[in-house]
Amino acid sequence: QVQLVESGGGLVQPGGSLRLSCAASGIIFDHYEGRWYRQAPGTGNERELVATISSEGIPIYADSVKGRFTISKDNAKNSVNLQMNSLKPEDTAVYYCNAMGSTSYWGQGTRVTVSS
Repeated sequence: QVQLVESGGGLVQPGGSLRLSCAASGIIFDHYEGRWYRQAPGTGNERELVATISSEGIPIYADSVKGRFTISKDNAKNSVNLQMNSLKPEDTAVYYCNAMGSTSYWGQGTRVTVSS
């Protein structure tokens, strides 16, 4: 059974930092493209693709987070991480981890709230 478990969300003040982690079981994450999506309040079911890291380790970022967020893989922990710096209120959302290959797997989400 495949599971993706996100952690690291929480409440942070504007300008602060959080590090999200997505730990996989049942798959080898390095064989998949790792993605972080987010779903902001009031957007219905729309999820924004925030960051992607290929199986070769090449990162791609949405313009809205470029220069502030860093996606990385930790093969020893079979995980994909998202370091979020200089957080803004508009980064408030539920963040979802996704492993994309011939099959797509999702985590349950972790809530990030940026507020003073």
